[in-house]
Amino acid sequence: MIEGLSHMTFVVRDLDRMSEILTGIFDAREVYDSGARQFSLSREKFFLIGDIWIAIMEGEPLPERSYNHIAFKIDEADFDRYADRVRKFGLEMRPPRPRVKGEGRSIYFYDDDNRMFELHTGTLAERLARYAKELEAAQ
Repeated sequence: MIEGLSHMTFVVRDLDRMSEILTGIFDAREVYDSGARQFSLSREKFFLIGDIWIAIMEGEPLPERSYNHIAFKIDEADFDRYADRVRKFGLEMRPPRPRVKGEGRSIYFYDDDNRMFELHTGTLAERLARYAKELEAAQ
């Protein structure tokens, strides 16, 4: 039986740059750095974002960008602060997709390795309730 999410691993070309992004934008806390030692496929670092274990490993970046992404929940009151953090790192922000009012707001951005992240203010329950309301209105 699946108990939950164990960890997410991101392959990055520059461990230090990604460390700065994780700590500077996501308030991640570094909990491990392999340094010159290698226990896995390459040098790696581990972080905690809240209680989510994030691993980063040295390697080749993704060949291209896509809409595949990881979304982290943020509070609506913090939306502008997080957008400023992303801009401070000079990361490309993608315009938000069209939304139904009430499903939350999102900041989409790419890291240096073509990976998309989202910072989202809504919840699954809010989105499902909003979609249900739209379906009722259409009938």
